[in-house]
Amino acid sequence: MTPDDFSFLAQMVRRRAGLVLTEKKLHLIESRLSTVMRRFGFRSTDALVKELRHGRETLARAVTEVLTTNESSFFRDRAAFEAFRERVLPRLIEARAETKRLRIWSAACAAGQEAYSIAMLLDDLKLQAQGWSIDLIATDLSAEMIARSEEGLYSHFEVQRGLAIRRLVAHFSQEGGSWRIHENLRRMVSFHQFNLLDSYGWLDDLDAVFCRNVLIYFDQKTKASVLDKIAEMLTPDGALVLGNSEAVTGLSTAFVPVDRAPNTYAKTKTIAQRLAS
Repeated sequence: MTPDDFSFLAQMVRRRAGLVLTEKKLHLIESRLSTVMRRFGFRSTDALVKELRHGRETLARAVTEVLTTNESSFFRDRAAFEAFRERVLPRLIEARAETKRLRIWSAACAAGQEAYSIAMLLDDLKLQAQGWSIDLIATDLSAEMIARSEEGLYSHFEVQRGLAIRRLVAHFSQEGGSWRIHENLRRMVSFHQFNLLDSYGWLDDLDAVFCRNVLIYFDQKTKASVLDKIAEMLTPDGALVLGNSEAVTGLSTAFVPVDRAPNTYAKTKTIAQRLAS
């Protein structure tokens, strides 16, 4: 790929999805583009980029999606899930005892493992049987990942990563060499294709947001914008959970870290102290 073609591609992906591409990952980028080239019948990256320059939307969308990192696993970074289960969820349930409603967003959900991990924690509490309304929303830029998430079918390798055997037996059924998550958990999650650069207006009154391992692919301005928009949609006593390599320092003043809850943030110091207690 020529430097000029790489520059055009990087600018296009940054504009469309906020992703920052560097020439250090050129080999990986070209490897991922090969799947799009086969799909659309291109024999070289030169031909692919030439067509992109003509503004072909379907191709641009496919290129953007294939360059998005879709790595995930069940209960990834277990300490964050444990903190959510032990500190965040009990206090949210107590605060919502009258309305009996929870709204949780799993952003950049990849193939759905994070969203279904949250669903398993909620299922443990049997809230729906007690009359609770659970809005568990999961989004991803990739239409392919959303389709995979909705199907809820995972390889043996995928269920081995982070999933305890008791949860595998309780929440999955084996289909040949794969495992399908049970229907009650699939019904609990609503999957949508969504770009984090777009408007968040439909995601109002969120009690908790999982936006993990995605900010690391954005530039500073985009990170700050995403955090500000999440803060606007989050309830005053809601919680934000980021990835291990992510933090709000220098990006947003809207969040306060929660002690003894890894990668977890609240909107005020008072709420942070309450969650940490």
